[in-house]
Amino acid sequence: MSYNFEARAQRILLPVNPLFVITTMMTALVFNLLPWRDIAGIPDILALVLGFWCINQPRKIGVGTAWLFGLIMDTGNGALLGQHAFAYAVLAFAANTLSRRILWFPIWPQALHVFLLLLGCQGLMLIIRLAAGSPFPGVLYFSGSIISAVMWPLVNFVLLSPQRRPESVDENRPI
Repeated sequence: MSYNFEARAQRILLPVNPLFVITTMMTALVFNLLPWRDIAGIPDILALVLGFWCINQPRKIGVGTAWLFGLIMDTGNGALLGQHAFAYAVLAFAANTLSRRILWFPIWPQALHVFLLLLGCQGLMLIIRLAAGSPFPGVLYFSGSIISAVMWPLVNFVLLSPQRRPESVDENRPI
């Protein structure tokens, strides 16, 4: 059985369930709040899921949602208040602005765009930390963005799966 990638790209998706969006965002928040923030290479799953929803649903998820989740991350991690909030808000603004452009590309060029968005988000957080007097964490600090970009096809598949229509075609319906 062969898989036609062009037919997959032209599929019409079902409307997104707001409960599913909230559930994925809360799951990503819980994942980020687990006690491994000091380990290099752990991707910022909340930023990845937030970027995904800002790209795919720019009218439903925006800067305010990103700011709120950023404040929760700041208080949960004990980080400088506003560090994640500012970086996530800039990420959401950039993802909302570029959403139409990113969705035109196939999956791996999308991953490259997402990598640049997440790298900018991590760069903003690093600048804020350095301005507050923290030492430079090293180059491995940015490996989370690379891992997130590699995870983009999987995240895209999993988060869009509830919206996909069934593969069976009804001969009596035009769509």
